[in-house]
Amino acid sequence: MAALSQAGGFALLLVALAGTASVNGASFRTGLLAGIAGAVGLSFFYAALATGTMSIVAPIVGCSAVVPFTLAIAGGERPAHVALVGAALAIVGVVLASLDEHRAEGGLRGRAVVLAIVAAIGNGLFLYFLGRGSRHGDVLSTLVGARVVSLPLLVAAALVVRVPLRIPARALWPIVLVGIGDVAANAVFGLASHHGLLAIVSVLGSVYPIATVFLAHALLGERITMLQRVGVVVALTGVALVSIG
Repeated sequence: MAALSQAGGFALLLVALAGTASVNGASFRTGLLAGIAGAVGLSFFYAALATGTMSIVAPIVGCSAVVPFTLAIAGGERPAHVALVGAALAIVGVVLASLDEHRAEGGLRGRAVVLAIVAAIGNGLFLYFLGRGSRHGDVLSTLVGARVVSLPLLVAAALVVRVPLRIPARALWPIVLVGIGDVAANAVFGLASHHGLLAIVSVLGSVYPIATVFLAHALLGERITMLQRVGVVVALTGVALVSIG
């Protein structure tokens, strides 16, 4: 499924690339690093969801913004103090908003935690390299570089673990649309990184689990707990502080 969704996004990138004159070499090479990290993160994210529950996986993966945030700060970025406070609140809020009272069985829970941690690190490095390539070069070239390497890696991983290649026809288009939505979100993230601090952009981009929680409530009937509601308020407060800073 991950490989197919990536293929849908890659097709959209090739169409966009056809209208450009050239590819930025530095951005493309940085995109290759992003693609390796992204393939690892995406594979382990789906594996974690298949092993545990969303209540275990989502809070951990939601912390992926810590990786690019830390690397950007170490690289010399210096956001305003109020923005740093807002970033911390946003990450804490995302974790709280992703929690609920459901728990997996002991063995499954432990494995899901490990898979989710690897997914968080992979996703975080993907965002970092995507931001670096976009900030110092070209967004489209970075995205193409990422997909050039991530798609073959995901296909190879599917063959190694012998994932069934037959997909029901009714699921084909939703999977492709996921890939298109993913590449569109990556493009917007790249543009934001080009114009702003990566440390701040990575945190703002990490609040997507809030939308996941609301969609799970609306489409799957999952209950939103008081703790999750508090997390949403904390995360949005953090976003507001980041915007002010």
